[in-house]
Amino acid sequence: MKNNKGVTIYDLAKELNVSPSTVSRALKGHHSIGKETIEAVKKLAQQRGYQPNRIAASLRQNKTDTIGVMIPLIHRPFISSLISGVEIAAKEMGYNVIISQSHDSYEDEVSNAGVLYASRVSGLVVSLAMETQNYDHFKQFIDNGIPVVFVDRVAEKLNLDTVVIDNFSAGFEATCHLIEQGCKRIAHFAGAQHRNVYRERQEGYLEALKRHHLPIDESLIVYSNNLDADQGWKSAEYLFSLPNPPDGIFSANDTAAVSAIQFMKKTGIQIPDKVAIIGFNNDPASSIIDPQLSTVMHPAIDMGKIAAQQVLKQKKLDNIVKSETIVLKTTLIIRESSLRKK
Repeated sequence: MKNNKGVTIYDLAKELNVSPSTVSRALKGHHSIGKETIEAVKKLAQQRGYQPNRIAASLRQNKTDTIGVMIPLIHRPFISSLISGVEIAAKEMGYNVIISQSHDSYEDEVSNAGVLYASRVSGLVVSLAMETQNYDHFKQFIDNGIPVVFVDRVAEKLNLDTVVIDNFSAGFEATCHLIEQGCKRIAHFAGAQHRNVYRERQEGYLEALKRHHLPIDESLIVYSNNLDADQGWKSAEYLFSLPNPPDGIFSANDTAAVSAIQFMKKTGIQIPDKVAIIGFNNDPASSIIDPQLSTVMHPAIDMGKIAAQQVLKQKKLDNIVKSETIVLKTTLIIRESSLRKK
């Protein structure tokens, strides 16, 4: 088979009047080949522009030096930072990265898993689609010894490595901050509860209310499957139509929180004096919106690095210790949107 330059080891062998196997071993510096032959083969290969056919090699070895990355939406700042972390760690260890996005669709995620498996990736880093609740599409990797590491949005039913943050503590601290600023009726923009990240953030919110002896009002918890800008606007519109609206909002992401700020500014609701608000993720928009949005910062790049390192760590171990959970800390960033007491 020709490589991408058109020159094969057979061409080199014919020109040097040696066997193709001699050329192959010489290019690898094999001890069975004399020094002069190795130098002659490598010199001619360079002159002729020979490059090894890595695709063919991967087919022979049934693997590639590639990590597959499955993420929901690549344009989200947290996800793009996560991918950067994976790429940094993979490059340091001599691996390439293939990225696929599910657009939060279960069907797309299943299709992407099939493509990556057929591409013979050496391992997989996964942040699940919002719709995904069945994990059978990962069985092909698991059954064939291909490491799978979940990051952020994880498959809790599978006994596999995960890299996460302490979403419960982050939700608890964010809500406590609003309480410390004098808020007594705190609303929550909640994501889909089958996803670990949104369920745990809500659990932290509820625990903070209980600890401070504040009532839990179900009418102040607004659920959404996507927490996008449109949903943030509609959630704010709903909350401020209530007879007794909230004086604080904890949003499980920044996108919905920023949209809520825009709604409140348009309708003349003063922030933070009338309503204090805090988001989650520290997206770039959080520092651009006026007033700037208080938020919780993910260590996204570190999460990506560690996930890639875990994939390659598993590849080096004969007896893999399953279900290692690595939990990273978050940072509360306090800005004008929630700061009443200075």
